[in-house]
Amino acid sequence: MGAQGQTTINFGAFPGNPDAQVVITGQAGILATSLVEAWIQPIATADHSVAEHYVDPPRVMAGEIVVGTGFTIRGFGSGFNTGNMPTLYGLWTVDWAWN
Repeated sequence: MGAQGQTTINFGAFPGNPDAQVVITGQAGILATSLVEAWIQPIATADHSVAEHYVDPPRVMAGEIVVGTGFTIRGFGSGFNTGNMPTLYGLWTVDWAWN
């Protein structure tokens, strides 16, 4: 059986960074073959409103499973793959699940 949860990803104080990561631990049942996912959840943080979570959020993805332990969520700006590395700042709300 999988699990789900919520966390924040922190790009640091303004002007921030082009990428950030958060490690999810305590997932004793996670396997190398488990499917993991992460997405932005529009819940305000100290740094960003609900509207900002809708309008210009970072892209997030989950991977790098450590069997019996957890996985990593990485976030980056929308221009990251084009070489135009925008910086993001502060905390963003992220939901995650695996099974």
